[in-house]
Amino acid sequence: MNLSNESQPTTSPTQEFPAPGSPAAETNNAMQEYYQLQQQLLVITVAFTGIIFICVWIFYSLNTALNYLIGASTGVVYLRMLAKDVERLGGQKKRLGSNRLALFIGLIVAATQLHQLHILPIFLGFLTFKAALIFYVLRSTLMPESQ
Repeated sequence: MNLSNESQPTTSPTQEFPAPGSPAAETNNAMQEYYQLQQQLLVITVAFTGIIFICVWIFYSLNTALNYLIGASTGVVYLRMLAKDVERLGGQKKRLGSNRLALFIGLIVAATQLHQLHILPIFLGFLTFKAALIFYVLRSTLMPESQ
């Protein structure tokens, strides 16, 4: 048994975790808050999508509900792409890209060209992530203690 301290690397606590109040700690804390916000928005969007999909299926038809689901799924992809762009905004990128807009335009063009797809349910499905954003803002504004 070797009791010497030679074979074990030593690391100081300041190397593993930034000191409280330092810019690195504040940046790390801000990114953790951002990841929590991103996760909450994604969960709220998916929950809204499920609830609205079932309601549309009950009150309209399965075809209309599936059209809504196509739009809502594209909206979730759009939200994820936006979140990734915002995450990279400070360090690597200086401005947001417009590739997300191409996703939306492609969806609407496909809806106009294919006769099985309906533009309005797809468009409203795409806007589901906006409803989730509004819900999050209202919840955080009216009930700040639940955060």
